[in-house]
Amino acid sequence: MDAARAALAHEPRFGFVTRVITRPREAGGEVHFPMTETEFAEARAAGVFALHWQAHGLDYGIPAGVLDEVAAGRVMIVNLSRREIPMAEQVFDRLTVIEITAPPAVLAQRLAARGRESAAEIEARLAREAPLVVTRARHLRLANDRPLAEVAEAFIALIRAQAD
Repeated sequence: MDAARAALAHEPRFGFVTRVITRPREAGGEVHFPMTETEFAEARAAGVFALHWQAHGLDYGIPAGVLDEVAAGRVMIVNLSRREIPMAEQVFDRLTVIEITAPPAVLAQRLAARGRESAAEIEARLAREAPLVVTRARHLRLANDRPLAEVAEAFIALIRAQAD
């Protein structure tokens, strides 16, 4: 996502949503807005999020400001849990889902490299089935089984094609 963010930064029609996560900033991985569980619950109750969900023992939220950006005509790119696609279809009139897939061995290796989960947690995560249900949104697939630079280029091309 970082490569796509950098490549599209000079194109004002695109924006990337920074998720709110109940994970400390120093935990590594993606750039996010950290919140405690209490702060997140209060923000959720106050209507701060357009979407929110729980996954992997954490709370995730998409700030409601994304709705204003979409209304203004910007293409907003966001990393969602696949289980949240039905809710996203209700929230957004126009939605394209780019499903990024990779073989389990590749996923395990990449998850281990992040250093946020133990081997047992990674194994359990990969064993869980998380079906992707898309009923109204446009659904595209991107295989993430090549060098990351190649996958990033393909992802950027898909994003640009959807905005045209």
